[in-house]
Amino acid sequence: MGTLSLALRFARRDLRGGVKGLRIVLACLALGVAAITAVGTLRAGVNAGIAADGARILGGEVEVTSTAGPLPDAVRDWARARGARISGIVQMRAMAVGADGERTLVELKAVDGAYPLFGELRLDPPGPLAPGQVVVERIVADRLGIAPGATLRIGEARFTLRGTIAAEPDKVASPSILGPRAMIALADLPATALIQPGSLVAHELRMDLPDGADRRAFADDLRAAFPGTGWRVRTADAAAPAVNRFVDRAAFFLTLASLTALLVGGIGVATGVRSWLDQRARTIATLRCLGAAPGLIFATYLMQVLALAALGIGIGLVAGFGLTMAGAAVLADALPIPPRIGLYPEPLALAALYGLLTALAFALWPLGRAMEIPGAALFRDALQPSGARPRIMLVAATVAAGGALAALVIGTAENRAFAGFFVAGAVATLILFRIGALALMDTARRFRFIRRPSVRLGLANLHRPGSPTPLILVSLGIGLTTLAAIALIEGNLRRQIAEQLPDAAPNFYFIDIQSDQVRDFDRVAAAQPSVTEVKRVPSLRARIVAVNGTPAEEVRTTPETAWALRGDRGLTYAATPPEGTRLVQGTWWAADYRGEPLVSFDANLARGWGVGIGDTITVNVLGRDIALRIANLRDIEWRGLGINFVLVASPGLLDLAPHTHIATVRSDTAREGAVLRAISEAFPNVSGIRVRDALEQVAELLGRIGTALSATASLTLAAGALVLAGAVAAGQRRRVRDAVVLKTVGATRAQIRRAFLVEFGLLGATAGVIAAGVGTAASWGVVTYIMRADWVFLPGTLAAVVLACTALTLGFGYAGTALALRAKPAPLLRNE
Repeated sequence: MGTLSLALRFARRDLRGGVKGLRIVLACLALGVAAITAVGTLRAGVNAGIAADGARILGGEVEVTSTAGPLPDAVRDWARARGARISGIVQMRAMAVGADGERTLVELKAVDGAYPLFGELRLDPPGPLAPGQVVVERIVADRLGIAPGATLRIGEARFTLRGTIAAEPDKVASPSILGPRAMIALADLPATALIQPGSLVAHELRMDLPDGADRRAFADDLRAAFPGTGWRVRTADAAAPAVNRFVDRAAFFLTLASLTALLVGGIGVATGVRSWLDQRARTIATLRCLGAAPGLIFATYLMQVLALAALGIGIGLVAGFGLTMAGAAVLADALPIPPRIGLYPEPLALAALYGLLTALAFALWPLGRAMEIPGAALFRDALQPSGARPRIMLVAATVAAGGALAALVIGTAENRAFAGFFVAGAVATLILFRIGALALMDTARRFRFIRRPSVRLGLANLHRPGSPTPLILVSLGIGLTTLAAIALIEGNLRRQIAEQLPDAAPNFYFIDIQSDQVRDFDRVAAAQPSVTEVKRVPSLRARIVAVNGTPAEEVRTTPETAWALRGDRGLTYAATPPEGTRLVQGTWWAADYRGEPLVSFDANLARGWGVGIGDTITVNVLGRDIALRIANLRDIEWRGLGINFVLVASPGLLDLAPHTHIATVRSDTAREGAVLRAISEAFPNVSGIRVRDALEQVAELLGRIGTALSATASLTLAAGALVLAGAVAAGQRRRVRDAVVLKTVGATRAQIRRAFLVEFGLLGATAGVIAAGVGTAASWGVVTYIMRADWVFLPGTLAAVVLACTALTLGFGYAGTALALRAKPAPLLRNE
């Protein structure tokens, strides 16, 4: 009979006895795989929902957007000639004013009679939107204290409140970012007098194509028919790219947190396999003494481990799918669109592969060690672990499995560089906690002079042969490190948004100030008693269409700088450097310069795009392409929330183009309402954006993301608790023997209990301190170098980490000690 068939026969017979010794392996693998499955399936479901409902989300199968002015009738004629149905929409920001003078910023959408082409606009009460009427999101009615039938002023026009918006089909692709939605008929827009030269307005045409028409080919033909316009042409295949990017990035970080849980679970796999092999030591010894080859022993137990790993992965896949449905229900308000929950092979296969590689990477070493120990040594291994090591081929296989796991993490990551740092950090953390364990054991060994028996015994337990000190420190430490890092990162960001940014930021932004209004605006704003500062600059909208002659969509950039090539960018001009300008390269042009158009560019974007002094950036302004040569690079401080522009051009050409002005106003917070009322009454076309309201929305979004990350990271701590439980269970037989012997020689229950609590208390405190230090370093690196924000030390968060770790280990240690103390000495002494 061949070795494999005999090993399969032995493995099948051994598994008939149950999997009691490998339950920890099942639990650890299932937990990590479930987390990865849930994140991957939820991500696939959201992306599938966007792909399936692309036309509804975008509002049409093809959309054309112009910020330079209304789209010409030639576009409508061209599309209708090809059988397309058309809907026209205009979007902008405006102030909605109630009859009593209360006002709020709204995202105004003016729609024609064909809106919506796809989906359904649901109003409360139901019915169509008629001319002279306005519908708003419920929050607008609540803020202004108005009900259906009330009068609402927008710009210079007055509308009757028709009701509230219950569902807006295209809200994802045209979100209301800085204010809630208000919707009027397109025919009523001229009466508002909101559209002025240079106003921040988006003119959109949505198209419903004939059956069978190719969306992308239609869009390509449209671009070719109207070249050099600077219009944005989108198809329903990419209805919400920003949402896709957000979901992909959120899923990436959640997957890394899940992988940390799986990594800790891998330690549990190694622990469980080793404990399980210890329980079968006599069986293995018997087989070795009867002539069984090492290869047969290895194959027999490898088959059992793989069978149990497959079961654990299967349980994890099923549980992960269940978590997906639960997560979709809990996060319904946070997700941009309802996910389409289903069986997606790719995330399931990826989660299963992660589980398999983790099982192999952590199980091969103890299996290889068992096959190399001679039969006689196996009988002694429970008391004095052998120094046997696996064969070189198994060492290579273990390294290969670990390398494949790392390659899978990096290869499937949305940000491969960050994933590489994650892998390196995980390995470094494992090593660091291992070093910490050795240092703790060495320190405990040096305190042999302590006379108090319980303390001395507890310290001795930390460094005795077979001590679980390294295992417990590594397993608990990684989970706590992850939680500490996430808590510190979230805490720093919350502090920035809730404390630092409001203090540094202005109270208001005012947009769409016309050139003939600037003097009156400055006068009215400065006349308010609580206003302490007014700053104003000219503002244009521009789209970057080429860099050094390369079309924007073909420019190679770093991931964190690609955003500037998407959508419109703010553009201003200045004869002298704006206040606070920090040039890092090049010089500013002369105040009376009137030559070739020059630009001062963001230094960070320049590094990401690989451009410098003398290179050209082509922008489209009002439908005209203008090549700007880079004259200098600026280090921009965005955190102050003052007026900053990526592009600051030289005066001359741009100051002749129609444009508006943007202003910031600082005032007493308690008098913000009076300032907003005075300015918006004097200038109905000017919209005021309250910075504090925008920051509150950002803080709310950050809280949702932080909750999701913390919940996922808590799985890492749960995996660590499983490993700790496994370590306690694995050493329970020795703990019972020690307790029996100590009671026999006269030790009291209280002394034994204190000894074990000293052991586990020091383990928990040490793991907590190291986790706090590593988590602090990790959070500092992420906040400082990735998020480019100020980092502060949060001692309360770290104290909670240390206390939680100590309490957790004490709890498990006390449970194991209580069980050991219940054992009766006589049966054990007779068996020994």
